Amino acid sequence: MKTRSNKPYSRKNSDKSKSERTSGGRKKTSFDKPRKNYSKSKSVREEKDGGTYTIRLNKYLADAGICSRREADVHIAGGAVTVNGKIVTQLGTKVLPTDKIQFGGETLSREKLRYFLLNKPKGFITTSKDPQDRKTVMNLVENACKERIYLVGRLDKNTVGLLMFTNDGELAKKLTHPKHEIKKIYHVFLDKGISKGDLEKIANGLELEDGLIKVDKVSWVLSENDKKQVGIELHSGRNRIVRRIFEHLGYEVVKLDRVYFAGLTKKDLQRGKFRELSEKEVNLLKRLK
Repeated sequence: MKTRSNKPYSRKNSDKSKSERTSGGRKKTSFDKPRKNYSKSKSVREEKDGGTYTIRLNKYLADAGICSRREADVHIAGGAVTVNGKIVTQLGTKVLPTDKIQFGGETLSREKLRYFLLNKPKGFITTSKDPQDRKTVMNLVENACKERIYLVGRLDKNTVGLLMFTNDGELAKKLTHPKHEIKKIYHVFLDKGISKGDLEKIANGLELEDGLIKVDKVSWVLSENDKKQVGIELHSGRNRIVRRIFEHLGYEVVKLDRVYFAGLTKKDLQRGKFRELSEKEVNLLKRLK
């Protein structure tokens, strides 16, 4: 049977004991090690340099609403960006908030990132400016904020429903690039009832003039008693794709309403009105793969 030693602690052992204990006397464990900050990756967060915060040049361009960070690297490497009047081509360059950044001869401003959702009404075209002076969706959000915001994706003139606006160039690119397959749901009103057989054709995939199109889900919205209303879920961003799917089978789309976009819905958002996205909604969008 082992007994406790009566030998006094040596200075060496005593120092070691102190170093392995916390200020409260508790023995240190692996949980007492300093924790790293994983809230933002090193490439994204701003870094302090000599007492002043700096930001990577490609993120500065993305925050200014020019493009994504990946595209910004291409512009930088191509010599299209100047910092304080000098062309900068070195990737990873960091700049100060007070630096003068220019792209295409225009001085950029790193603005606060803004995100808005609009329930688009019929009769508005999805473009920033129209040479024929027609009504555009930008007229509906012109007083949303002082920052200049841009349209994310498109809906044709007669289609109603969800549209997003932002000055976050990187997120806008993500939400519109085909590889990310952003989920969209439409409520379709047809000129006549659609048969179960035609719904199955759509579900199995149709060969259109620009290639095969497959949808995720398609069904009557209400029941078989009202076959004119159809719900269709898909990821494709092809031009007029929903209308073309039904036209291919001999149906005319009387009304088309996008009711879901990238996790966002029209809940409590009246037609022709917009609202700013919550921080939670923005974080969800940024986590989309």
